[in-house]
Parts: sequence; C-alpha cells; structure tokens
Amino acid sequence: MKVVHVSQPVEAGVAAVVLELAEAQRELGWSVAVVCPPGSLAERARGVGVEVREWSARRQPGVGTVGEALRLRRILRDLAPDVVHLHSSKAGLVGRVVVRGRRPTLFQPHMWSFQSAAGVVGRASRAWERVGSRWTHQLVCVSDDELAVGRAAGVRGPAEVVCNGVDVERFRPGDRVAARRRLGLPDVPTAVCVGRLALLKGQDQLLAAWPEVRGRVPDARLVLVGDGPMGPQWRAACDDESVRWWGHDDSVADFYAAADVVVMPSRAEGMALVPLEAMASGRSVVAFDVGGARQSVGEGGVVLPVGDVGALAGAVALRLADSVLADEEGARGRRRVELLFDRRQVADQVATLVDKLVVGLR
Repeated sequence: MKVVHVSQPVEAGVAAVVLELAEAQRELGWSVAVVCPPGSLAERARGVGVEVREWSARRQPGVGTVGEALRLRRILRDLAPDVVHLHSSKAGLVGRVVVRGRRPTLFQPHMWSFQSAAGVVGRASRAWERVGSRWTHQLVCVSDDELAVGRAAGVRGPAEVVCNGVDVERFRPGDRVAARRRLGLPDVPTAVCVGRLALLKGQDQLLAAWPEVRGRVPDARLVLVGDGPMGPQWRAACDDESVRWWGHDDSVADFYAAADVVVMPSRAEGMALVPLEAMASGRSVVAFDVGGARQSVGEGGVVLPVGDVGALAGAVALRLADSVLADEEGARGRRRVELLFDRRQVADQVATLVDKLVVGLR
C-alpha cells in the first residue's frame, strides 16, 4: 500500500494528525509520503523517516493556485500512490481538482472552509464542497458535529467520523510545580490557552473575560501559547501584567502540566486537539460549545455557550479557586482520553477505511 498525505498547514493540530497517521501507517509496512510546504511538519516527518515532498502552497486560494495545482500534479504523478489522503481545505481544493477521482481519495476537512468565511466567499466555499464531494471516495470527519455541518451544507458521499487522538504517553499528568519552575512561571493559579492567535481561536474573548477572573482570583495568571495574525493587535490592546504572551512553542506538554485549567475560547473547530492533550495531561478544560467540544470534553471539564464571556470568566475563575474540582475533572479527563481518544485507535480506524476503500475500488 502506498499512501500520500497532502497538507498545507505545517503546524498545530492538522500537522500533528498528519504526522501521527504517517508514522502509524509506516509501522504497518505501508509506503508513506507527506506532501506539504517547508516547515515543521516536513522537518518532523523526515526526522522519523517518512518521505517528504515539498509543495509550495499558500493558505488561501488565489492567483497562485493554478501553479500549486500543477506542482501537486507533478508530485503525485511521480509518487504514483494507491491512495491520496487530503488534509484541510487548501489541499482538499487543489488535490481534488488535480486527482478528480482517478485515484482513491480521502478528504479530511479538519473544519470546513466555509465555517471561517462569510458572504460571497462562504457561499462559494459551500458550493465548492458540494462539487468536490463528487471526487471524494471517503470523507473523514473528526467529530459528529463536523459531519453534521457538512451534510447541512449539501456535502454528500460516503463518510465516517474518526475522532482525533493523542499520544497518551507523551501527554500525561505531570508535576505542576516542577513544570512551572522549568518554564520560569510563578507558582500561582494559572490558566493556559494554546493556539494560533487568530479570530477563530477566540483568544480575544478570553482576554475580555480575564479582568473578571482576576477580580475573583487576584493572583491568577494567564499564559497564551501561540502566535498568529492577531497577535500584534491583541498585545497592543492588553496592558495586564498578569497575561504572559509566550509565543509559539512546540513543547506544549510542559504548559499543560503547569496549568490549573486549560481554556479553549474558539469560535469554530472541527475537533480541536488542545482539549484532548490537556485532558491526557490530567488538566481540567473550559471550552466553548464549538464543533467536537462536547464529544471530546465530556466529564473532563465544562462546555459553555459559544461567545458567553461572562460564563467563561466564571468557569475559569471557579477552577482556579477550587483546585480540588479542577484536579477531579482532570483525572476524569485522563481516563476519558485513554478510553476513547488514544492515537493508536484513531490510526487503526483510518487504516481500516483505507483498506476498505482500495479493495472496494478494485
């Protein structure tokens, strides 16, 4: 079996899923290659012995998309895969236009493109996904919510839900005080938010809630791990010395270990890895009720109405003030991840889908 994974994102959740699947499939004895732009994903894939072909591609469609399609067509022609697995919207667009169903094709949205677009762009994205589904032999959604959103938009064809998974050995409960010491953080009630600094990730909503949190827990600290397009604007508007702007860091396990509570204030998701990683680390999660949140968090924390900043402030403050509650939720979250979201289960599910797809199309 020769599988090629194509991804435009090279960092954060999508890249982590691609790498996990590529490693697991290589362990099955399959021939696996990753096609992506230069960056962290390419470096990490090479580091574990996975073949990488560099594909220059921008995040958004534009005048350069034709050139991206031509480059991808040449790469796929050279690799001659049995299966093409397309990850996220840009690879889903370019890959399906190039392949057009001539090879077995899996598409994994990792959140639909139209969820982050409005107006004409949003309508065009919905229309494209309906067309693209004709060239998709297997749709793979990371949550029940993501599949429901796709169906409501008119996306048809065979589909399965395969929830995201995490490495329960890499992410595991650790000593909170020791982690804070390693990071140079004070030993005080600490909330951590991991994610790209972008409107969809909603850190501005957490920042809006933070003064109320400080009012209830005066010595609380907030650590924002990540960078992105909204970073300069949000930093300039925030003069609170209790907020630490850490920037991007690949070693996120220490930040989960250092936290009393991990916050996901997103406006939209497919199924985010952050809550799963936090729960695997034994930490309580506070999240808005976006795609996959209820399905992932369960009893490992609390899921709140989207955009309810007051409820967000209250839930974060409660867990910073009540370490017993937070730790009990963290322990339940750890058990939930071990049972439902172990990466090995996810890899097995995807491998089964690939096997069935190839056999069924022969």
